[in-house]
Amino acid sequence: MRQYRSFVALGDSFTEGLNDPGPDGHYRGWADRVAERLAADDPAFRYANLAVRGKLLDQIVTEQVPLAIDMGPDLVSFCAGGNDLLRPGSDPDVMAKRLARAVRDLRAGGADVLLFTGVDPRDTPLMRRLRGRFAIFYLHVRSIADLYGCRLVDQWSMQGLRDWRAWSADRLHMNEDGHRLVAARVLDVLGVPFDDWRKEWPERSVDPRARRREDAQWIREHLVPWMSRRMRGTSSGDGLTPKRPDLTPF
Repeated sequence: MRQYRSFVALGDSFTEGLNDPGPDGHYRGWADRVAERLAADDPAFRYANLAVRGKLLDQIVTEQVPLAIDMGPDLVSFCAGGNDLLRPGSDPDVMAKRLARAVRDLRAGGADVLLFTGVDPRDTPLMRRLRGRFAIFYLHVRSIADLYGCRLVDQWSMQGLRDWRAWSADRLHMNEDGHRLVAARVLDVLGVPFDDWRKEWPERSVDPRARRREDAQWIREHLVPWMSRRMRGTSSGDGLTPKRPDLTPF
C-alpha cells in the first residue's frame, strides 16, 4: 500500500459533497471522508478539493486539472462527465478522448489517479432512458484506467447505492449514507483499512400512493428548477469557488 501524503479531488457536485452537510457550513462528502482517514496516518497530510457543482467535463479539464498538476500531489481523484451525459447531444466517445488526455497529463506528473464509474441509472425514471449513453462512457473510463494504470472505483456494481435511502430528496445527489459508502469503497480500492462498503439495507414496504406523492413533489421541487436552469443556460455552480482551493494540512 502506498502512503499518500497529499490528495487533490477534482470534479463536480459528487466530489464537492452534495448533499452531505459538514460541521463548517460546507458540504462534507466522500472526498473529505477519505481525506480524514488518510490524515489519520500522517499528521502532515495535505488535501485540496477543487470540485464545484454543475461543472462539465471540459470545464473540469480546463479549470481544475492544470491546478492539480501544479500542486504535484501523490493522489488525484477525477470524476467528471455526469452533467454532460444528462444534456442532449453529448457524445460519450468524444468525452472519453478528452478525459484520456487529462488523465495522461495527471499521470505524467507521477500522481496516482482515481477514476470512477457512475451508479447504474436503471432505477431512476428519467435517467434510465440514457442508460446506454452512460454505459458507453463508463466502459471508456474502465479502458482509460487500464491504459494509464489508474485505480478504478466501480460504483456501477455497488448494490447499496441502488437503494433510495442512500440518496437525498433531489434523487441526483447522495446523502450522508451514500457518501459514506463511496468513501469506504474508495479506501478499499486504495488498500486502506476502513468500513465495509457492501451495504445491505433492511427490507421495507413502499406504499404506491406515497410514492406517487413523492414523485409529484420531486417534479415540482427539483425537476422543474433543474430544467429551468438548462433552458436559461445557467448552472447551480455559477459564481461558486472550490471549498478547499489550496493543498493544505487537513
